[in-house]
Amino acid sequence: QVQLVESGGGLVQPGGSLRLSCAASGSIVSIYSMGWYRQAPGKQRELVATITSGTSTNYADSVKGRFTISRDNAKNTVYLQMNSLKPEDTAVYSCNAEVLTGTLLRVPFWGQGTQVTVSS
Repeated sequence: QVQLVESGGGLVQPGGSLRLSCAASGSIVSIYSMGWYRQAPGKQRELVATITSGTSTNYADSVKGRFTISRDNAKNTVYLQMNSLKPEDTAVYSCNAEVLTGTLLRVPFWGQGTQVTVSS
């Protein structure tokens, strides 16, 4: 089994910054892509950013230039640095990892989510 544990969410004023972390642990042979998604109340979950094992990145247009995704392969951890936060960034942020497990199956896993609230 594989677990993803997020941290770093919270309440921040507009224009502020937060850094989210997501650490994967368990029966992991390797991790392919990792990413962050978010879901605001009454809306569908949307992609925020993804990063491959080769560190190629992809961002939603709404966060380009403000958010930066990175990963530490040695720690099986993905980060999301969020700057210039806006009220519309308020959502539950969840991380995702596509994992090659110890049983040699390629499986997507999700974290439990962390709340990010941008408000004055």
